[in-house]
Amino acid sequence: MTKTVESADSEFNLETERLTLERFTLEHAPFLKELMNSPGWLQYIGDRGVYTVDAAERYIRERFIVAYVQYGYGFRAVRLKEGGQLIGGCGLIRRDGLPHPDIGFALLPEFAGRGYGYEMAMATLDNAREAFGLPRILGITLPANMRSIRLLERIGLQYEKMIQLPGDEEELMLFGMDL
Repeated sequence: MTKTVESADSEFNLETERLTLERFTLEHAPFLKELMNSPGWLQYIGDRGVYTVDAAERYIRERFIVAYVQYGYGFRAVRLKEGGQLIGGCGLIRRDGLPHPDIGFALLPEFAGRGYGYEMAMATLDNAREAFGLPRILGITLPANMRSIRLLERIGLQYEKMIQLPGDEEELMLFGMDL
């Protein structure tokens, strides 16, 4: 279902029938700024203060690239194979307060409801299992985020309990799955 392909810059991308998941680079900064300021991101993930392309570049350097170097995985940009348009992001994220990586995903609003979320999440899970041998994957979401809850359940994660991450006031639903 998912295959890993090596790009010219020797970084591994994931490929599905309709999508390519690629590591974020500084060239993705304008897109990341747009994604992080989309209504769904702001409502369900939160305002990260990324209002400029410079701030998006900093976020990519300090969060995504550091994770790629430290763990070998992280959040990836998601692109349509047909036409090459960037539509969202998906990947494994290490967070303080969680004992295992969690799967995160986001789409620009005009691409929601087309099955892309499931496709990119399954590619990410397959990669976690095959390339990294991770024993367990978690997922977190706000209780009001019904789309994320449905997607987490559809890819096989099960609700476990309510949690709060360090330094965060909001209660989150924690989902988990052994790989």
